[in-house]
Amino acid sequence: MNKHGLLHPELAQLVTQIGHTDELTVCDAGLPIPNSVSRIDLALTQGVPSFMQTVEAVLAHTCIESVVIAEELAAVSPALHQALLARLEQESAARQHPITVTTISHEAFKARTVHSKAVVRTGECTPYANVIFQAGVTF
Repeated sequence: MNKHGLLHPELAQLVTQIGHTDELTVCDAGLPIPNSVSRIDLALTQGVPSFMQTVEAVLAHTCIESVVIAEELAAVSPALHQALLARLEQESAARQHPITVTTISHEAFKARTVHSKAVVRTGECTPYANVIFQAGVTF
């Protein structure tokens, strides 16, 4: 049994297999997931697990160099937007390397998920609680 780290086998496998510039999406319960992309469904009930809990788990086990979010997140869900940006700033400081944040329309975001290695679905029901992580390198 895994002593430290991710316990979900598909998520653990994903974070060990992604390479530099590969993308993975963490999304709310409502984001449409393209049939061509692997789905890792963590959603149990409304809000479980939360978007930020899942983001925390991914950041703890993955080197991220950039993220993409929908521009609608800031206007519609400002508290979650600020929490995500604060967590990314904290991660940047800990790594001593900036994490680039790009905003695009929600429609463009949905279209871009087709390029993700996988989409990790949470139980989050906050509108626009979605992020695309682009993997970095640890060196």
